Amino acid sequence: MTDKKLIGVDLGGTTAKFAIMTMDGEIQQRWSIDTDILDEGSHITPDIIESINHHLDLYNMTPADFIGIGMGTPGSVNSKEGTVIGAYNLNWKTTQYLRRDIEAGTHMKLAIDNDANVAALGERWKGAGENQPDVAFVTLGTGVGGGIVADGHLLHGVAGSAGELGHVTVEPHGYECTCGKQGCLETYASATGVVRVARDMAKESDALAVKVVDRVSYYLGLALANVGNMLNPAYIVIGGGVSAAGEFLRKQVEAYFEEFTFPNVKNTTKIRLANLGNVAGVIGAASLALQFDQQ
Repeated sequence: MTDKKLIGVDLGGTTAKFAIMTMDGEIQQRWSIDTDILDEGSHITPDIIESINHHLDLYNMTPADFIGIGMGTPGSVNSKEGTVIGAYNLNWKTTQYLRRDIEAGTHMKLAIDNDANVAALGERWKGAGENQPDVAFVTLGTGVGGGIVADGHLLHGVAGSAGELGHVTVEPHGYECTCGKQGCLETYASATGVVRVARDMAKESDALAVKVVDRVSYYLGLALANVGNMLNPAYIVIGGGVSAAGEFLRKQVEAYFEEFTFPNVKNTTKIRLANLGNVAGVIGAASLALQFDQQ
């Protein structure tokens, strides 16, 4: 093993987070910049390049000190081509050639993947997943995202949609989702979904909060049981803003999970809370660059 470093980039609609890390996943430097989405997001890639180069100068480092850069981004990512399209919260309306541009600007290799996938990789590698080869991750924020690591490999599917747990159907003919179908988990267990469930249940009022958490836990437990029954991972890790409800939420989700799984899965797949917080993305992103060490 070399003593070269990794760079992780976690690109979000508000900020881009960066980290310089060892190959063992230890963070040595961290920083962030604002994401400038003006002018159809045309400043984002140049800003990332400039920030990386600036920090290399700052720490008296050169591209030769690094194996490469790993990056997580919103949108539909083509990992093989190094492109992203459909990242609407970044104001990117056309295909972005991130690998081509960032490699040219930094003189380092770049590996990219979807932001939910890299958060899954981070939690699997250095977080609640304990580096197990089989881990599923679901993130509950303004939407519901996810990522699945099976036998040590991140699953992408034929069109990059593997692990889209937010679109597992939990209520046939239920709430309409932005994806166009009805009853997706995202419409019940995201931050906006929780508000929607609360609004619908407010008519019953008494002990509303308890009822809302129970209803959301039911849908989440049902969806995760389907994941467990299909994949039998060691851990299903819950992260994101909604998961701030913590152990209270986890226990209720686990109760429904156990109700909907068959015995072998119930006894071997465990529900856990994410523990890396907002560094999961940069850690997971950096881990993408490890592939360059094998080349």
